Amino acid sequence: MKLRLLACAAALFAAAPALAEPPYLTDDPIPTDTGHWEIYAFTEGEGRHSTFDGDAGFDLNYGPMKDVQLTSTLPLDLSHEAQDGWRDGTGDVELGVKYRFLHDERHGVSAAVFPRAILPTSTLAAGERTRLLLPLWVGKDFAGGTSLFGGGGYEFNPGRGNRGFWQAGVALTQDLNKGLSVGAEITRQGADTIGGTDQTRAGIGAIIHISGPASLFVSGGPTWDDRRTLYRFYASLGFVF
Repeated sequence: MKLRLLACAAALFAAAPALAEPPYLTDDPIPTDTGHWEIYAFTEGEGRHSTFDGDAGFDLNYGPMKDVQLTSTLPLDLSHEAQDGWRDGTGDVELGVKYRFLHDERHGVSAAVFPRAILPTSTLAAGERTRLLLPLWVGKDFAGGTSLFGGGGYEFNPGRGNRGFWQAGVALTQDLNKGLSVGAEITRQGADTIGGTDQTRAGIGAIIHISGPASLFVSGGPTWDDRRTLYRFYASLGFVF
């Protein structure tokens, strides 16, 4: 699967954002190749000073048939606040199915839906309920290794004090050579709690092919939330086979 990156997007997930298309928040419409796996051992976090929320775990993707991708994200949560110190526990498991319903190779255009269920398995967020994300992702490939993709959707976020919200995104990537791709993104989401505020995130990143099926995925950038600036990072070792 062609290496990609991102550049302009809007809206994603609360606190430590859920994974989409490593190493970025914005996803593209390209599913995992039929009969192949994409596995990412990842760590990510967001915070500033003594406040930090992060995850570490595995992102598993499999292509069971043409234009279909099955996804499962298995994280552990880690957080720190000045008054509570460090806390850790299981994270929210994610299950998703990506279906590419449009694939125009001649014009380099693709589109896919990617519904995801986010299960309330986190031991650090007791009382939460299952969330459902319903996004649409579209993409366009250009000559010279440039790709533009993005989209968005609505996340159902039930529970006391919570509210559903819209998210959207757009991304631009550039393959510099066979072993290196770079790009940038910007994302935005609506408030996910009653009385909460919108969030805007920007980031840059790179995908570096190491050898064989292994690649390194890294990204980072600021988050603007409630007139505060936080900072996010993501890193993973990915394997395609």
